Amino acid sequence: MNNKTIYKRALKLAVPMMIQNGITNMVSLIDNVMVGSLGTEAMTAVSIVGQLIFVFNLAIFGGLSGPGIYGAQFYGQNNIEGVRNTFRIKQWICGFCLLIGLSVFIFKGEALIGLYLHGESDIVDPVMTMKYAKQYLTIMLGGLLPFAVTQIYASSLRETGDSIKPMVAGVSSVVIDIVFNYMLIYGHFGMPKLGVQGAALATVLARVVEMCIVVIWSFARRKKHKFLQGIYRTFLVPKELTVKIIKKGLPIFFNEFLWAGGLAALTQCYSTRGLEIISGLNISNAICNLLNVVFVALGSAIGILIGQTLGASQYEKAKKDSFHLMWFTGTICIILTVTLISVSGIFPEFYDTTYEIKHYGQWFIIITALYFPIQGFLNALYFTLRSGGKTLITFFFDSVYSWAVTLPIALILCKLTDLHIFAVYAIVQSADIIKVFIGYILIKKGIWISNLVEN
Repeated sequence: MNNKTIYKRALKLAVPMMIQNGITNMVSLIDNVMVGSLGTEAMTAVSIVGQLIFVFNLAIFGGLSGPGIYGAQFYGQNNIEGVRNTFRIKQWICGFCLLIGLSVFIFKGEALIGLYLHGESDIVDPVMTMKYAKQYLTIMLGGLLPFAVTQIYASSLRETGDSIKPMVAGVSSVVIDIVFNYMLIYGHFGMPKLGVQGAALATVLARVVEMCIVVIWSFARRKKHKFLQGIYRTFLVPKELTVKIIKKGLPIFFNEFLWAGGLAALTQCYSTRGLEIISGLNISNAICNLLNVVFVALGSAIGILIGQTLGASQYEKAKKDSFHLMWFTGTICIILTVTLISVSGIFPEFYDTTYEIKHYGQWFIIITALYFPIQGFLNALYFTLRSGGKTLITFFFDSVYSWAVTLPIALILCKLTDLHIFAVYAIVQSADIIKVFIGYILIKKGIWISNLVEN
């Protein structure tokens, strides 16, 4: 199989994910701009709550990733019962995450929001920001369950080579979100003008629609998706397999959770330089997240393709493909960098906020864009390591590194130096270059190559 063939396979799997996640992030961007028109406090409040919910979302992704490694390899082995069991384990994991997540947000949500409101600012009113954030979070809790259910089904479909259904569901939910955002935020077509609460209601409704489409469509085609046949006859899973998956999956779960927590902690660290920094980062994240779906989706596709190859015991091919796909991802990210920098001066103008915050947004976009090739390469490295079940290595490689290296650098620079926030942000981003060298060495040594489902 030549290089072009593996690139085509990766794109065939990744492009639907890019479209789904891209449209979802486009909705987030539109939400962002719409809420931004309500004022800086509303925009900052939604940004803070979004950062907190992002930690929950990553916990779900992390919890599903352990079973997902086995699901991809079982499918490569043509073991349908194995895929079915990984699906059932995902349900237990998501139920646990949902229970913990709701408890934390209900009882500690205000305290978590307050962590971001300690910085000084002449532009942002912290009292109004807290009020909007609490309103937004309360309604957004209703979207956690449908989000979790959607991810259970969507991840299993992708592991078996079908990323079209999740994409269609994502597109449909986006349409619902945009329409109801327009009606509920501003009070159009006879709807009440609800502001940030309207944005939250529209998002929850979109999550419910997405879940219904994925679940109903999947069961309508269960002759094709054989693992869904009899899936609810029992919730029990073989003990031996459960232990294996939990053993492999826990490092990934904690990795995703701690990585997202590390990002939230970084944002909180930056906020000590002024609340307007949060608003600037919010503008930057809105557009950067729209484009980073490209390398995130490619990373997921790499993990699935390499996992299927390992499950088929084609080890040398897996190693060669991993290198080709890493360089392919990094090259594509150069195009994304150029695109982001070209719109960095235009995009912040869509926000109804101060010149200072727009200026912050522009330069955060530029700095983030410059490091996109590094992030793309890292994503490919991470998912390749994970495809062979080396989850403990990825735990140290990703989240431990973030907490032990990246976050301390940010704390020292923010608290003990007078460096401008742009310099601080650039230095913190550059810390990931070290990870690229470490990851590349690990991939080259081939210590990640293993078949987890071999009899």
